[in-house]
Amino acid sequence: MITIRPAVREDAPSIVDVQKKMAMETENLALEDEKVIPGVNAVFSDPSKGKYYVAADGNKVVASMLITKEWSDWRNAWVWWIQSVYVMPGYRRMGVFSRLYEFVRQELLMQNAAGLRLYVEPGNIAARKTYEDLGMKTGHYLMYEWLRNL
Repeated sequence: MITIRPAVREDAPSIVDVQKKMAMETENLALEDEKVIPGVNAVFSDPSKGKYYVAADGNKVVASMLITKEWSDWRNAWVWWIQSVYVMPGYRRMGVFSRLYEFVRQELLMQNAAGLRLYVEPGNIAARKTYEDLGMKTGHYLMYEWLRNL
């Protein structure tokens, strides 16, 4: 039985594990424990950084999602960003992400936020189809970035 819920600090080791699997699968990037462990724990220590949600099969975290918020002066409301979303391979195509997404969307509606955004690798066709099936559309903005290698 899969349950969807806000994550608690005790989920941090599982979320770290999920983040490491996601980085390896999506970017062939091995995350260093020295960065990712304090990075995940920082979210639990400072709610302004974001909020994790998890899907759990019993006590086992099988998916997680980080929500961060961006203030929109045009909308006078928060826009929520889906980040660091990952579903363990054995739980894909079973509606786990859809349930996680809907749980978060309902919280967003209760808090009168403006909407949800995310970014996705252009070649990740399966993820793009999932997002489109949930009613999400490509935005009219292109994303640019400059990142330091920390």
